[in-house]
Amino acid sequence: MSLACSKISIDYGQRRALFDFDFALQPGRIHGLIGPNGSGKSTALQALAGLIKPASGSVELDGRQITTMSRREIARRLAFLPQQPSAPEEMTVEQLARQARFAHVGLLRGYGPHDEKLIAWALESTGVSDFAGRGLQELSGGERQRAWISAALAQEARILLLDEPTSYLDIGYQVEILDLIHRLSRDRGVSIVMAIHDINQAISVCDRISLLQGGRLVFDDEPRALAANNLVETVFRIRGRFVEITPGSPPHFDVELARWSDGARDH
Repeated sequence: MSLACSKISIDYGQRRALFDFDFALQPGRIHGLIGPNGSGKSTALQALAGLIKPASGSVELDGRQITTMSRREIARRLAFLPQQPSAPEEMTVEQLARQARFAHVGLLRGYGPHDEKLIAWALESTGVSDFAGRGLQELSGGERQRAWISAALAQEARILLLDEPTSYLDIGYQVEILDLIHRLSRDRGVSIVMAIHDINQAISVCDRISLLQGGRLVFDDEPRALAANNLVETVFRIRGRFVEITPGSPPHFDVELARWSDGARDH
């Protein structure tokens, strides 16, 4: 499965939200999108999912322009999980995963052995099998997020697009979700793109990072390369430095509490 785009620009009315964005997802790898609020991360994800038509440029999924594909064709290859997905509160975890099979089952074909096997695999892979019969309203934040990821896997998508998958979760659940994302990539070969706020989480789990500022791509490389420049300080208008907690470990960005003022930034 491949996903890439070339020079896509996105407009919201008279405002351009994304400028000439280039992107290429490597199979079985995790690609992080970072940047300040309003930098274009969510817009880029929605464009990659085929949910927004670019004003210019193109998005290609498995070598085909995504605008020429039906939603069902896209859903068989790619799953998009927004920041706040919604479903009826009384729906159970297993029902959510079953619903995700619709792109393959449809209205005329019933669930066969292959569908049942995939649903069971998705529930097991995300660690939600033990509470598959519970309603979504009964779940904690971390459990609910895992349930939604299980639905994406049951969709049989080999590419996952995740918009802030650790938002609204405490640190324990954040670590749990990031560990799951890493295992899906390494053990299952799932390709993942995720918008994420936490720079250190992005560096620790991602194979490649794209940094956006004002709708423009200002960095696209391996995480360690980000530590070799001052882009994080400049783009986020903060002071800090990258340090290695232990030799050979991913660099950690140590933030100073004082944020740059506009005047300080100009001198």
